[in-house]
Amino acid sequence: MTRRATTPEGRRRPPTRGERRAPVRIPGPVAVGLSPVARERIPSACPEPSALIGPVRTCVGCRKRAAKSELLRVTVGSETHGQPVVAPDPQGTAPGRGAHLHPTVECYDLAVRRKAFGRALRVSTGLSSAPVGEYLASPSNPRSTAPPP
Repeated sequence: MTRRATTPEGRRRPPTRGERRAPVRIPGPVAVGLSPVARERIPSACPEPSALIGPVRTCVGCRKRAAKSELLRVTVGSETHGQPVVAPDPQGTAPGRGAHLHPTVECYDLAVRRKAFGRALRVSTGLSSAPVGEYLASPSNPRSTAPPP
């Protein structure tokens, strides 16, 4: 006969290290063919980090993860009048906080529509993202996916 986990006053006490609690069964209908314990693993929409080589970053436009080398880094710069703007940093060497973006017009438009540049770069004032748009639209952009005019 096993001892019950009770105190001298008759109250239940928590189990000690050697004792195990019995599983709790919840009464109710059980679907036929489904085990309450077995769970199916649903694959993630993003590739596993181990599948990507090198540093991994998230695009602020589409929110998909990609290798750092595939993305364009943008930082906060200033225009000629001193207003803050989102500036492209193709070499990735500019100082300060940066955000990453797929070098496509679609991801750029998504980032502008979602106002993602201000959040990612942690700038509360209005940012102009025109320099990044011009950079992506220019035919001299080596990463551009836009067809030449």
